[in-house]
Amino acid sequence: MESGAMKSSKSSLAVSAVALLVALPSCGHETPRFPVEASIHRDTDLNPVNARCHREPSKKDPKHIACTPEVYVSPLAWDGADQMVFRPLTHAFAIAPGKEAANVDAFDEVVDSAWWSNRIGAKPMSVDEMARGACETKILLDPDKSPDGSWLIDKGKANGATPGFRVSIPGKGKFIFKVDEDEGGDMTPGEVVPHYERPTAASVIGAAAYNAVGFNTSCEQVLYVKRSIFKLAPGLRATNNSGVEKAFDQAELDKILKKTSKRGELLRMTASAWLPGHLLGPFRYNGTRDDDPNDIIPHDNRRELRGARLLAAWLDHFDSREQNSMDSWITASPSAPEDSSPGIVRHYYLDTSDCLGSEWDWEPISKRLGLSYVVDWGDIGQDFVTLGIPQRPWETVERSPAHIKFGFYNVKDFVPENWKNEYPNAAFSRMTEHDGAWMTRILAHFTPEMVHRLAVIGNFTDPNDTEYMSAMMEGRLEKILERYLTRLSPVADLHVEQSDKLCGVDLAEMRRLRDKGSFWYVVQMPTGPALPVDRKPGGRICMTLPHIAKDGGTADDAAERYTTVTIADGVASGVLVASLYDLGPTRGYKLAGIERPEP
Repeated sequence: MESGAMKSSKSSLAVSAVALLVALPSCGHETPRFPVEASIHRDTDLNPVNARCHREPSKKDPKHIACTPEVYVSPLAWDGADQMVFRPLTHAFAIAPGKEAANVDAFDEVVDSAWWSNRIGAKPMSVDEMARGACETKILLDPDKSPDGSWLIDKGKANGATPGFRVSIPGKGKFIFKVDEDEGGDMTPGEVVPHYERPTAASVIGAAAYNAVGFNTSCEQVLYVKRSIFKLAPGLRATNNSGVEKAFDQAELDKILKKTSKRGELLRMTASAWLPGHLLGPFRYNGTRDDDPNDIIPHDNRRELRGARLLAAWLDHFDSREQNSMDSWITASPSAPEDSSPGIVRHYYLDTSDCLGSEWDWEPISKRLGLSYVVDWGDIGQDFVTLGIPQRPWETVERSPAHIKFGFYNVKDFVPENWKNEYPNAAFSRMTEHDGAWMTRILAHFTPEMVHRLAVIGNFTDPNDTEYMSAMMEGRLEKILERYLTRLSPVADLHVEQSDKLCGVDLAEMRRLRDKGSFWYVVQMPTGPALPVDRKPGGRICMTLPHIAKDGGTADDAAERYTTVTIADGVASGVLVASLYDLGPTRGYKLAGIERPEP
């Protein structure tokens, strides 16, 4: 709760901001900042296109022709070196392009696209729907109803740090099965093993959160299965992160199964549903795909990829790199071959198993995760200039001894705007205040009940782990809300009701970031007195707008029909400016655009 002096100061700031904005257009009619036509609600990258045909040999057909973008191979070592060394060097003397994201609509939002679908916050979402993630009922697995040997292991996991393999399940499809990284299977009663159950829980929790926010993800399920349910296909081979290919035989399978945690004789695993379409490899966080006609906005200039930095920060998904993503070519006709045209490239986020407190084998690096890049030239330069004297955040970070499996995932050491992933991510590095505020407005719709359910779907054996994870996730979320809903205006879901009522929701008030009395609304049109505000539960506000134009007589986009409404809430430093056209008492006001100026 704030002091009276602080409250008064913020209220004065809000009034001053409104006065300034109102004073600017006071002479004559305002120049419309948005057209009267409705903003687009669907990105054109969802329209099927034809891709160039090229040779894509397979074992069955060495001369096979595919009419899709070409498969992109992303070596881990190259991407790390490129982001940590080569890109910083090549960009050191370059002129930075435009600051704000390019794919933002007139309402300061991101429309549905091949990258993103508006979900939580844009429409009602139940706790159960959020918890299901991308899982459809038809692909939910029930190991208890499957006979021994019915799940065929037909491929070794191609890459990634988490051990696993691919399984073909009759009537359900193909899934990648992954296990916990540590020797949980060899635990003695009462022994605490680092990360026991964390990777599999993180896969499910992270995927559900990413899906609810709006990203394309795989369906992830935590399962307990008997070993006898698997049958190993002969002659399999797999390639590890170092590019070394070796046999994936019974000995290799035994080595993987030994690593996973157990409940009695049942093995704990995650099953990731195989993605649809013709897989093209990862997407990059910068540039575009030259062979995708729909891909015209540089990826580091997309708001959803920039704003994803805060989603990653919430979950401590420091492994947000291109190898944990996937592009897939989806044909326009379900009956057409998967590698034929026309179609679209759909972009997926994958593998969140490194969320929620993953560690490296070397503790000094683990302490820096989320606080500094593995190779951080900024921190190196600061240490050089200051002789390493100032104390750095990773020198004081501590893990909770009672929850060693969650590493250094905590609330105390978390500073949202300072969070960093493992190594630089071109889109994350370009996140602006507007990008961060946009993502935070979405995250604000994760209620405490939803956050707790996320912890529950991790299916931890120890109930204390569930409660700890719920508390840590809720605490980190509250820090993000506090930081990004109190600078730019947190008023959202703005719309017109009954032709002359402008209504919205103050997310800062909805989330109770301050006591109710701290929210002191000032709503102003270019001329006339401040408008009364009808405040309702849950941060909802409405104000009735006086008409400034008559029915008929002039075009809908005439300057005399255009006006703005400026809203300050007394808490956020910035205001919201809504652009509207008054189409007359009969047709009412039409909302044309929204701006959130920097304070």
